[in-house]
Amino acid sequence: MIIALLASLSLASCSGSGLRPQTAISSALQRSADSRRWPDLSDRWMVSIASRNGRERIELVDLSSGSPVPLPGLNQADAQPVSVSVNADGDRIALVRQRNGQTELNLYRRNVGLLQRLPLEPAGVPRNVSLDGSGRLLAVQVSRRGQWDVDLIRLP
Repeated sequence: MIIALLASLSLASCSGSGLRPQTAISSALQRSADSRRWPDLSDRWMVSIASRNGRERIELVDLSSGSPVPLPGLNQADAQPVSVSVNADGDRIALVRQRNGQTELNLYRRNVGLLQRLPLEPAGVPRNVSLDGSGRLLAVQVSRRGQWDVDLIRLP
């Protein structure tokens, strides 16, 4: 298995064609936003911070159809998304956002449309998030007293 993978990788690098985006999904992504950043993938879902008309929002895309899915209650006019991650089934989205001069860590539960703020103990400023496939374990990059650290948080 590993030898076959290495052989296919070496053949791909010799072909000169390079890596190319998947045309259909890439076109759909370009139509739904002017630009996007901070992508995170699961088997069926991609979440990213998408910008349209100068406003950034979190967008979840169903990769099987290339279509964005509704996220009621998540994107708020007074909040600026910083980092985002999705679990395997697309039901949980972890995010860092800036709102009212504060940087917040949040968990969005898509199946119930609930946005929940997650307090950090000890206090710190969250920056980046990574949610595991089950949506039950969250890694958060946090600044405390001028130093970066990573907290692992078990979620209910």
